[in-house]
Amino acid sequence: MRRSRLVVILSSIVLAVGSALTGATVAQGAETAAATGYVALGDSYSSGVGAGSYISSSGDCKRSTKAHPYLWAAANSPSSFNFTACSGARTDEVLASQMGPLGASTGLVSISIGGNDAGFADVMTTCVLESDSSCVSRINTARAYVNSTLPGKLDTVYTAIRNRAPSAHVVVLGYPRFYQLGQSCLGLSETKRKAVNDASDLLNSAIAKRAANHGFTFGDVRTTFTGHEICSGSSWLHSVNWLNIGESYHPTANGQSGGYLPVLNSAA
Repeated sequence: MRRSRLVVILSSIVLAVGSALTGATVAQGAETAAATGYVALGDSYSSGVGAGSYISSSGDCKRSTKAHPYLWAAANSPSSFNFTACSGARTDEVLASQMGPLGASTGLVSISIGGNDAGFADVMTTCVLESDSSCVSRINTARAYVNSTLPGKLDTVYTAIRNRAPSAHVVVLGYPRFYQLGQSCLGLSETKRKAVNDASDLLNSAIAKRAANHGFTFGDVRTTFTGHEICSGSSWLHSVNWLNIGESYHPTANGQSGGYLPVLNSAA
């Protein structure tokens, strides 16, 4: 009698646990199935500054229909697409004004961020207008920031993304090298060009390390931009554009479709 009762009790426990596990699996599966929305965060390299065809409602954020997030969404038809990347954005702006669409239904997030925090625009202004030594000095200041302060800023953004979008696959996109070296080319000296490229490499390394520490995928666009840097003769990057200074050193439409989109396709 006691043995029969024990068998009945154990059977009930097994059934209850099995039912709970099945329910959890179904719930998890439903959440995963629903997590197919795409949110594109970041700065001007994500919004598409330099590519033209800006969405009028995006205003100064200059979100382009030729930017890689827009192209990816058009080709893949996610259940929802929220394009909040904005020209000039720093990590603080991403946290303050871009993360609203993230949620349980977000399956993919892409982001490029960190260049503005490191003072990219001021670096390029200094290097274009001032001497080699001034350029290198300003770059060294940026490098010190990348080594000391930027990692913590990136950690804060990446943690916030994961907390708000727990099911999302997150792709962190880097920045291209800007110059092809060893070429005869009007503009910056070889010393300046190399210093700028080296700084880009350092920035990419810092971003890639923080992304990996959060379990995110780093998309390295230096490979796809190789042979298409400024001075290459087939550049996918704007050089100094005095008529529209904000587009300087940003990807062209070809840079978005040929440089960034293949990396996002592969990483997503």
